[in-house]
Amino acid sequence: MGCPISASAQKPAADTLEEIALVNLTDKQRELIMDSWKCIQQDITRAGIILFVRLFESHPECKEVFFEFRGVDDVEMLRVNKELRAHGLRVMSFIEKSVARLHEPERLEKLAFDLGRKHYNYNAIPKYFMYVMPEFLRAIGPSLKDGLTPELEDAWKALFQYLTGMMRQGFHEEARRQRHATVSSTVPDRNLKDI
Repeated sequence: MGCPISASAQKPAADTLEEIALVNLTDKQRELIMDSWKCIQQDITRAGIILFVRLFESHPECKEVFFEFRGVDDVEMLRVNKELRAHGLRVMSFIEKSVARLHEPERLEKLAFDLGRKHYNYNAIPKYFMYVMPEFLRAIGPSLKDGLTPELEDAWKALFQYLTGMMRQGFHEEARRQRHATVSSTVPDRNLKDI
C-alpha cells in the first residue's frame, strides 16, 4: 500500500491527557494527518474493529457503556459482532469527518462538541474518550506500515487531544443543560399576574 508520509512535524503544544486546551495543529501536522488518512481509509472497517477490541482488552470497564457487548468476553466473538463493526465504523466516520474539517475549525469544534453532548446520554464518562487514542494508533499501524513515524503519532495525538477536549466540553454542557432542565421542571410555573 506504500503511502508517502512526511517525516517532520512539530510536537503538539500540549501532551497531558487531562488538559482540555484546544491544540493548534501546525500546517505540517494537518498535512501528515490528511496524507495518512488516505491510507487508513482503505481498511477503515478493520481499523474500527481492531480499535474497539483493543479498547475493551485494555480498558474492560469501557465495555459497560455498550449494552450489546457487556456479556461478550470472547475476543473472537467481538471481532465478528455486527454491532461492534457498526460502532467501529461510526467512530472511524467521525474521525474521517474530523480530518475533512481540519481547515474549518468552527465546523470541527461543533462536530466534536456535539458528539460529546451525545455521549452524556450514553453514560460514556469523559475519561473514556482519551482511551480511544492509543488504540486508534495501534489499529492504524498495519495500514501505514513504516509510515507511522513519531511525528505522525504526535500529529494524531494533538488532534485527538483537541477532539476529546471538545467532547468533554460538550459532555459537561449537556450535563449542565439536563440538570437545569430537571430543576426547571420541578419549580411550579407561575403566572406573571401572581407576582
